[in-house]
Amino acid sequence: MLDDADDIHPLFQGAPRSTEFRKLRKRIVRQTREAVEQYGMVDRASLDRGGPRAKWLVCLSGGKDSYTLLAVLHELQWRGMLPVDLLACNLDQGQPNFPATVLPEFLKSMQVPHRIEYQDTYSIVVDKVPAGRTMCALCSRLRRGNLYRIAREEGCSAVVLGHHRDDILETFFMNLFHGGRLATMPPKLVNEEGDLFVYRPLAHVAEADCERFSTAMGYPIIPCDLCGSQDGLQRQQVKQILDGWEKNSPGRRQVMFRALMNARPSHLLDPKLFDFAALALGAAPGEDPEGEIPRLR
Repeated sequence: MLDDADDIHPLFQGAPRSTEFRKLRKRIVRQTREAVEQYGMVDRASLDRGGPRAKWLVCLSGGKDSYTLLAVLHELQWRGMLPVDLLACNLDQGQPNFPATVLPEFLKSMQVPHRIEYQDTYSIVVDKVPAGRTMCALCSRLRRGNLYRIAREEGCSAVVLGHHRDDILETFFMNLFHGGRLATMPPKLVNEEGDLFVYRPLAHVAEADCERFSTAMGYPIIPCDLCGSQDGLQRQQVKQILDGWEKNSPGRRQVMFRALMNARPSHLLDPKLFDFAALALGAAPGEDPEGEIPRLR
């Protein structure tokens, strides 16, 4: 990636010249491109047939993750590696002390097409959620509904979110510990109405890399705890557990993440995913859906 004055997107103007930052930037861009390709976020067959370019609504909260997402997608688009149109969107939900001018000014200065939407969902959440309870679940649902509406109004085919590898791992363990199911945030899904994709291009990117990148770039970070509803969340407890495992065994997060990409239904317990009843003694290799017969361990 060249950083000549005439060959760089404004989001990368002033990027550090250090070898460490260049490696960080290259890694994030590579991992994002891999996720886009691996999970089929771009319909290249349609483009090859002369079909229209897709348009993505890139959701920008002002946190480190969404800034990283915005910058990397524009980097890929700038380099001709992401043949889609991008529209950044910030939903101002009326949270107390939200700095409403920060993102519009930043996006304008960076020459990023954008839409700023004000919807006071905060008052609704405060009215509906009992005192002392976390607001995050209801707030998230209201935010997602408004983003879907905006995407439809703007002619977008996808809503793009900044969830990263660690978010995906934390969600997996929250479902495991509290939900009684093996599930997490998928990198690509279709909404309940069936008319929009939801993409998470940073699925392979570590949270620490997002933090180092956005800090090094000096992006104007907006804190995510303006509503004061972040303390004591189950997600924070899970995060502390994962932090402890990572400290005792560096690289543990990446190993666990790889496990999510290497599921073996025949070695789990869900008969909806694997036909245990059809297993028979002496079956030839490859006769079952997994290509092998589960063995006792």
